[in-house]
Amino acid sequence: MLKRTWAVIAMLSSMLLAGEYPEASIYNGMVRARLYLPDVARGSYRGTRFDWSGIVFSLEYKSHQFVQRWYEHHDPKIHDAITGPVEEFLTNGAGLGYEAAKPGENFIRIGVGTVRKPAGETEYRRFETYEIVDPGKRTVNTNPDSIEFVQDLNGGNGYAYHYRKVVKLTKGKPELVLEHTLKNTGKMELETSVYDHNFFVIDDEVVGPDIVVEFPFEPKAVTDFKGLAEIKGKDLTYGRELQKGQTAMSELTGFGDTAKDYDFRIENRKSSASVRIVGDRPLAKLIFWSIRAIACPEPYIEMKIAPGKEFKWRITYLLSTASSPSPRPAP
Repeated sequence: MLKRTWAVIAMLSSMLLAGEYPEASIYNGMVRARLYLPDVARGSYRGTRFDWSGIVFSLEYKSHQFVQRWYEHHDPKIHDAITGPVEEFLTNGAGLGYEAAKPGENFIRIGVGTVRKPAGETEYRRFETYEIVDPGKRTVNTNPDSIEFVQDLNGGNGYAYHYRKVVKLTKGKPELVLEHTLKNTGKMELETSVYDHNFFVIDDEVVGPDIVVEFPFEPKAVTDFKGLAEIKGKDLTYGRELQKGQTAMSELTGFGDTAKDYDFRIENRKSSASVRIVGDRPLAKLIFWSIRAIACPEPYIEMKIAPGKEFKWRITYLLSTASSPSPRPAP
């Protein structure tokens, strides 16, 4: 009963939010995705942690829902009031140029803009929202089955970039694809990592025995899950439903140095719906985080981009309503 009540509350909240913020919809005849658009004044997300581009708040395929709101209270300035596959860029665990910036000076959050380091700050506050000094120049180009997001930013101190992200649905397939290009248009090297915080809620299911996360290798947890989750071979499972306030989290090891290990599958075994996450770059690090509402693999990749050069990466989300894994997409 509690599960159903929360599902109804989340659905009504999403309905109330829809239309309040700038949005767009894409459709390929099989899958429909609805996205919030970046907007400095009216955007659904105006925090400084995650990339503003391509915020999916609904993803439907064959009457199954793969993305829904997973948190209780929405405020555009809250660092994780965001849904779908979202990305955070980090340099040594902080924003680009943070270590060199003095209090009162600026640094960069890639995908967000130039932000200010407040007076008296001695340590980066990853989960706080900083003052945005310059959001850069943004353009959004919409098509029936894709949306292109572009951000150009000159952040000062030699840092500048051109960032392009395309969210598209593959023709004739139940696939959502994220294509990225980050070009260094400044004088300083761009050294950063990026990870996807995969906020998938499949058919309202809470995290428990019906949720299984599959890996292509045998993962090993660095931190004890303390009985909240268990690794069995290549699967991460739950013996019971997580309760509010419980968190099962750990860094995971066991992957190799090729892109074939960037391949995860989150399945709701009650409804047989699943999403498979396949990247085209090797993993640099892998974090797993789950609470009652959601189970998230967080795969990291790393990049060093010299001035004038660019770095590209692609992530494919394969949706399925059958219990067998979908085939790996062609490179």
